[in-house]
Amino acid sequence: MLDTNDSTDEWGKLAYWMRNAAFEQCPEPLMLLDPKANQYIDCNIAACELLGFSRQAILKMPITGIHGRELGQLIVFTEQVLTQGRAKSNRISCRLHNDEHIPVELFGARTVIKNREYLVVAMRDISSDERFRDQAEADRILRGGLLEWKHLQSIFHQDERDNLLMLTSVGDGIYCVDTNGLCTFINPAAQRLLGRSDDDVLGQNIHYVHHHTREDGRHYPVEECPIYAAIRDGVVHEGVQEVFWKHDGTPFPVEFTSTPIISDSSIIGAVVVFRDIRARVETEQQLRDALSELGELKERLEDENAYLQQEFLIEQKYHGILGDSPAVKRIFQQIELVSQTEANVLITGESGTGKELIARAIHEASPRCDKPMIRVNCAAIPHELFESEFFGHIRGAFTGAFRDRVGRFELANGGTLFLDEVGEIPLELQSKLLRVLQEGQLERVGEERTRQVDVRVVAATNKDLRQEIEQSRFREDLYFRLNVFPIHSPPLRERDDDIAMLANHLVSQASQKFGKTQCKLRQVDLRRLQAYAWPGNIRELQNVVERAVITSRGDRLTFDLPLDADSRPPASTLAAESEALIVTDEEMQERVRQNMLQALEKCQWKLFGDNGAAVLLGMKPTTLTSRIKRLGLKREPG
Repeated sequence: MLDTNDSTDEWGKLAYWMRNAAFEQCPEPLMLLDPKANQYIDCNIAACELLGFSRQAILKMPITGIHGRELGQLIVFTEQVLTQGRAKSNRISCRLHNDEHIPVELFGARTVIKNREYLVVAMRDISSDERFRDQAEADRILRGGLLEWKHLQSIFHQDERDNLLMLTSVGDGIYCVDTNGLCTFINPAAQRLLGRSDDDVLGQNIHYVHHHTREDGRHYPVEECPIYAAIRDGVVHEGVQEVFWKHDGTPFPVEFTSTPIISDSSIIGAVVVFRDIRARVETEQQLRDALSELGELKERLEDENAYLQQEFLIEQKYHGILGDSPAVKRIFQQIELVSQTEANVLITGESGTGKELIARAIHEASPRCDKPMIRVNCAAIPHELFESEFFGHIRGAFTGAFRDRVGRFELANGGTLFLDEVGEIPLELQSKLLRVLQEGQLERVGEERTRQVDVRVVAATNKDLRQEIEQSRFREDLYFRLNVFPIHSPPLRERDDDIAMLANHLVSQASQKFGKTQCKLRQVDLRRLQAYAWPGNIRELQNVVERAVITSRGDRLTFDLPLDADSRPPASTLAAESEALIVTDEEMQERVRQNMLQALEKCQWKLFGDNGAAVLLGMKPTTLTSRIKRLGLKREPG
């Protein structure tokens, strides 16, 4: 006994020791599980003896290592414990140290330790105690424990009033039959489940009342009914998943147990306990559907992966870049040259030409490929958030900073940072960006601590940064720091030779994406695509191809292009003609002047109206008036 002057702390230690001793010395095998982490937290001596494993071996195993053979039942049992607080199951086996599986009965209860949910599970070896098998099976059905089962065994020795009082609160359906198969008792739960009254059932052959037909509509002979087999052989019989029929003729799935009632070594009848398992059947079906869906998804992903690998081999993609034109081959050479260095790269080109693909190819071919490539779209970041996005911030640095945040530079540490639309970075932030590029150091917003970063920068822009420098919108020193190795991404109109390869690849992708028959490009389609100027470049080509695949009929494609799409000659012809048509600005102004004079004279210097020069020239009359004054045009007398 402890002295009365002992502190509360000593009593707490004693209580803790007693709880641990009770867990350790309990004759029932007990285990403490963490369902979210899929691991055992603790087990007692009885559990180690049952399973044949040491405590250390059990604690190193996942839960599915011992109880995982019936994974679906394990999931249902775990969810039932977490939802209802406790549950019981005899549908999950245990793996022993010799890899044999034994049937067990699991009793689970939910407990919370330090705000985390755990399961305390007690195990009972069903196969080792045949003497109590019938009693344990009744326990599983009734969920009422050993005492209620003893009451149930004595049902024929109590008066009707006591029987009704005891069984009214039981949620499972219970009825009794005598040796002739006639119903002698039915509880309220059974009446409710069957939609029957005492008058409908008592004194009747119960099989003909609710068990007369199988689920598929075939007749169920009474001599095959397991309910009456218990009366004949004195053995417990169960129906794992059969159907009972309601009074209105509708079936519902049940599991039931028919247990013989023995008095003075003679069978005097049987007690039948059943329950509606519709909810469980639906849950199991949902699990099967989910597994089936996962299997289909896996097969689809495997097919897609095989398709992509085949595309890679057939079309000889270079890090996702397609093309065989001289301009693309030059890009390949530049990528190979610069990828093995630490030099910063500036990629220029129009929107939609694949600048991000070039940046990713540089990263994937570099020694940094096992580290992340972080992309920052500088055009999409509000000016006031640039510094926080780039360098991060600490909690409380500004209004709305509720927690510490890592910036993009720190996320890309050891890897590559891709600055898309770099020309959109605010001028006031460019000096800080320059410092990071020069020194590899930064401070989060609101923090004085200096952090070291190792980042390789690849930038891209569709702007003329030289012009931006002249207009004081971009720092020249930052430009030179970024433009160590320039790469130009050519527009699609300068890559006529690649259009056929790109279009075929995009058609195959779109056909698979939209579940269409593999569409084919005709020569007339290719000529139309090559004749178009593609102001939106590859992105526009992809949209046009996907639209054609979506609207296709069979394997024929119809491309929705502007009306003048066929009027553009190939790029080589355009280049030759452009050299011959180049004129000076003075000559161009004179041409404009002469064109306007001809229109005025043709309309007899009438500016307004349907027959006026403004309509002929396609401009507003006010615009025409101002240009006449600017060019000093005058009508000749006569």
